[in-house]
Amino acid sequence: MEHSNIQAAVEAVLFASGEPVESEKLCEAVGIVKDQLEEALGSLADKYSKAESGITLLSLNGSYQLATKEELATFIKAALEIKKNSVLSPAAMEALTIVAYNQPVTKGFVEHVRGVDSSGVVNSLVDKGLLVEAGRLDLPGRPIAYKTTDNFLRCFRLSSLDDLPPIPDKQEQITIDEITKENDTEE
Repeated sequence: MEHSNIQAAVEAVLFASGEPVESEKLCEAVGIVKDQLEEALGSLADKYSKAESGITLLSLNGSYQLATKEELATFIKAALEIKKNSVLSPAAMEALTIVAYNQPVTKGFVEHVRGVDSSGVVNSLVDKGLLVEAGRLDLPGRPIAYKTTDNFLRCFRLSSLDDLPPIPDKQEQITIDEITKENDTEE
């Protein structure tokens, strides 16, 4: 198959899917090998990187998806009458961070780290499609474990969890004692 036909076939599969498609599945569907897929994806990424294109190619954990460019969201929202995305609360961001860096984790783990009941927050993140059940742990009560989704990666513009910023070293973190001492010296 010619390169332009391969590119067109890959583009068609991604467009029709509407969701991330694993590279192995793309190769199988189009009848090509991984090198040919990578070449076609590179060409598509170049094509979509131009200003006159409203589409972009997303890479999500070894899967690929076509999406609209972020800077065109206002036009899409206006055309589809989509309400503005709801902002995540600080509690939701905190819980999402705990899961992202420690997954898979239970609600109990999130609650232990946060120090407050987190059932509602975790359920809300599942409803928003940012977290998903990752099975049950082999512990008493068989608690449900949660992990982040491809939607989480898409929303935070990450290709994989490896793109998360590193957690600061203990030496770089400030302690409550240091804050208290600073406040005492200011008074």
